[in-house]
Amino acid sequence: MNMEFQQIMTDLKKKVYHPVYFLMGEEPYFIDAISDHIERNILDEGEKEFNQSVLYGRDVDVLSVISAAKRFPMMSDLQVVIVKEAQNIRDLVGRDKGEDTKHKHPFLTYIENPQKSTLLVICYKYKKLDMRTSLGKNIAKHAVVFESKKLYDNKVPDWIGNYLKGKNYSISPPACIMLAEYLGTDLSRIVNELDKLMISLPEKSEITVDHIQTNIGISKDYNSFELQNALGRKDVLKANRIVNYFAANDKDHPLVVSISTLYGYFSKLLTYHFLPDKSKPIAAAALGVHPFFLIDYEKAAKLYPPLKLKAIISDLREYDLKSKGVNNVSVGGGELLKELVFKILH
Repeated sequence: MNMEFQQIMTDLKKKVYHPVYFLMGEEPYFIDAISDHIERNILDEGEKEFNQSVLYGRDVDVLSVISAAKRFPMMSDLQVVIVKEAQNIRDLVGRDKGEDTKHKHPFLTYIENPQKSTLLVICYKYKKLDMRTSLGKNIAKHAVVFESKKLYDNKVPDWIGNYLKGKNYSISPPACIMLAEYLGTDLSRIVNELDKLMISLPEKSEITVDHIQTNIGISKDYNSFELQNALGRKDVLKANRIVNYFAANDKDHPLVVSISTLYGYFSKLLTYHFLPDKSKPIAAAALGVHPFFLIDYEKAAKLYPPLKLKAIISDLREYDLKSKGVNNVSVGGGELLKELVFKILH
């Protein structure tokens, strides 16, 4: 059965267990969160020594996994078998031979009749099993299946807010956007930084831009988010200060990242111009931004008419190609960014 992350975690905390969990997908954070919870909480410390096995895909094959899963627990009602990096087991998803029981895939045979006293957790990262195959269909029928999907960029700020809310903290919208812009969609890295922040702050605190600057080392004055804002206001002085800083520190501020950020921003401005309903909740949802920032888009749209925005987007595409060596032999990323920002502002 297909289940969502929150439902699986809720069931585990209520001690509602299933014999087989097949965790797959591109986003490793959710897979790790489920398997780590099972590893830490299902058995007590005395039971773990004899009844918990953590296997790694490069070191095992399907038959050894099944052999471990078929063991009976010792002095416990349950045993736990966790297979990490299971995508590296060569024969895990090998082609089965139809319904002929003599040639049926061994993993399929096991999940059809799993050991009831075992929790078998398969962590199949960065890939997705083809659920149209006989094996995939049977896994979906007999096991808990979870697909861990990458978050889109515009979903990360909301995810950060919800994660902190669950920990009894909050975050200001500018701080949330800054963190998401700096760390991208790497949820494991985001959680690591947030957890370090929460250690230094009392419960129920609101995380601010100053907290992020002090504890994570993101400059509140020189980052892509501030460059975007400076350009949105046509603040030539501040935009040039940021660009010069980026050019002097191009390893920390690669051109491709700046272009990606600006492309997203100016594309949203162009979209805003053609929204039939520009009311705050509708427009914010259409642009995929926090309503707190909508006023900035409203002001910027007045400074950048649609024709100018189309020209900017064309320039961004041109300089993205130049950053990759197309029609550019020797100009570095810092100088290209200066040229690009000049064109945007003029």
